[in-house]
Formats: sequence, C-alpha cells, structure tokens
Amino acid sequence: MHLTVVSSLDSQCREAAADRLGRTHANSVVVLHDLLDGSLVLRRVYRGGRLFERETTVLEHGCLSCTVRLDVVPTAERLAACGFDHVVLGLPPGVAAGMAVAELRRGLSRPAIIDNAVLALDPADLDDHIWDRHTLFESGFTSMPQDDRTSGEFLIGEFGQVDTVMVHPGLGAELTGDHRDGSAAWTTGVELLGELAPHAAIVGAADLFRSGCFDDAEAAARNRPGVVRVPVSETAGAFRTVLHKAGRPLHPGRFRDALPQLAVAKHWMRGRLWIASAPSIRIAVQGIGPRVWLESTGKWLADSPDGTRRPANTGVTGADVDSFLDWHPSHGDRGTVLALTGRSEDMDGQEIRQLLDACQLTEEEMELDYGVWDDPLELSDVL
Repeated sequence: MHLTVVSSLDSQCREAAADRLGRTHANSVVVLHDLLDGSLVLRRVYRGGRLFERETTVLEHGCLSCTVRLDVVPTAERLAACGFDHVVLGLPPGVAAGMAVAELRRGLSRPAIIDNAVLALDPADLDDHIWDRHTLFESGFTSMPQDDRTSGEFLIGEFGQVDTVMVHPGLGAELTGDHRDGSAAWTTGVELLGELAPHAAIVGAADLFRSGCFDDAEAAARNRPGVVRVPVSETAGAFRTVLHKAGRPLHPGRFRDALPQLAVAKHWMRGRLWIASAPSIRIAVQGIGPRVWLESTGKWLADSPDGTRRPANTGVTGADVDSFLDWHPSHGDRGTVLALTGRSEDMDGQEIRQLLDACQLTEEEMELDYGVWDDPLELSDVL
C-alpha cells in the first residue's frame, strides 16, 4: 500500500495538489476529508478526477485527531483492500501531516509506504500567515474552538515535516480574481518558503514532482524542539538567516531583556539555550511571527549519568547528530545555538551576535555558584 498525505490551510490549494498527486500512479484514488461544524466529517473520494463516493459521518467527539483516527485511517485501509495501489489523503485543513502519518502507522493493519508528505500553499499568503495573531479557529481554518495554534505555527511545523511544498493560487485569489502566479507577492513568498523550508522541493504547476522521497527519521529530526537546520545561500536575497552560538551559560536577566530585541521583526527564531538559572536543562526557544516561547527538552547529554564522555558516533542520526557534532571537550553538548530568519534589511548579523554575546556570563560570573541566579524566565518550574 502506497500513501501520500496532503496538508494545507487552504482547501483550494489542497484539492489542486491532491488532484495532481492522484495522477502520479496508474491506479490511484484521492480522498478529501473535511471536519465541519457539529462534529460532521465530509468525505469525498475521486478516481481519475471523477467523484464516486460522497459520505458524511457524525463523530461522537469531533476533533482533528479523531477525524484522522476514526475516518481517514479506516478509509485508507478500505480503499487499499479494494485494490488501489496508491491512496492520496487530502487532510482536513489544520491537520498536521506528522500526526496523520503517526496515526496511519499505528492504525493500519497492513504495512504502508508513505511516498510523500506534501504541504499545499499559496505563497502569496505566506508572509501574512506567519504574522497573523489569530488562532486557526478564529481565522476559520478549523471548527475546533480549542485549537489555539496560529497559522504561522501550523506552517512552520509542516515545513519541518513535509518533503514537498506544492504552490497554487488559493481561495483568496479565486474570490478576488487576482492573478497571483508570478506576481511580486508570489515571488517573495516563494523566496521566503525556500528560506523556511530549505530541504523541501517547491513544486509549481509546470515543475516536475518527485515521488517517494519521504523520510520518517529526517522529518522527526527536523521537528525536534531545539534542533537548528540553517539553509545555505550563496547570494543575499529578500530574506536571510543568521546563526550564532554561545559557549558560556546565559545570564537569565540579561537574556530576558535581550529577547524582545532578538525576536522583533523575525519570521522564525529557533534554537536551544544554556541558561545559568537552569544549567542542567536543555531549553528550546522558538519564535514564530508574534509568538515566542521557551520549553524544557530534558537534561543535556553531558548531565546524564555517563555524560562525561562524548557519545559514540555509532548510529548517530537525525536529531542526535547535532549534539554529537557540537560536543565540546569541557562542557559537552551544553551551549546556546540560535538561528533567526527574517527580511534581509532586518537581519543585522553583527548586532544579533553582540546582543547574544553580551548575555553570556562573564569570567567573574562563571566563578559564582549557579544557585545565586534569579529566575525571571521562571525556568525553575521545569527542574
């Protein structure tokens, strides 16, 4: 059984992508799922562009994860049993591809090959999505009031998960009659997309599509909190990414004061922090548009019982490779690694590095006991 999952916030983009993906195999079927008000799931099944099944189901507890577990997975199972070689699953808007893949792995009774995880997107809307403060529910992308993710948070998560981004004019273009393909907003959005998802193939209507390039392990590694993957660019464009590392713990007060300046006007900030008020905890930081948050990802490897030695290189893959490559003779994997992406005119690399370097403990402060530091970031809650 071969499966392809398509995620999106825009049903127009999703349907265009699913239709094209349905033509990549000779014996394919396309399924589009939508979660409507009242826990109502609408399922449409197409073959060769023709609708041959349309059903609605009422779920007892209607949420995105239940829709996947109770309707998307059983539908994939049923269609595969009917003899289809390739099933394209157009997920309800707001359903993360990673969650769908995990549910398919758990719920299917037969082995399945995930050919591709695809995000369908109108690049002309990308910048607005990143900076939108509204939740997915407030913006009408999902029918779940409890869904407090922003569109930017959803998209950044998907960029880490998918192997392909299919670009297509969305519902906004259809409603206004805009010819977005090739416009300045479209071109700028494609460039931003390349900066935020450098690993993904960007596929337009006239571009070739490569089937069978999904990698579970790499997708999981890219989405692990605190992991930094930075694009390599030979030329400066409208957007750029600045990477900086700090080898000493950060003063919690100075970092708190510097954080707003570090994050301002940045589309995406991500990395891991070594902070003096919680020195044994690997703190992940993420900022997407207007939102910034910190979270614990557990202890540093160097603070584990056998943390005095560099981990063996045998089998080091995915997320663990960052800790292996960054291992320092004296402080192991502890350290701050921060990457910030934004418009080139807002990305003063020297200023960013000076700000972060000024947050490090001085040589005199390094002599003090870690217990003396105040906790303005409230990191003690994660200890």
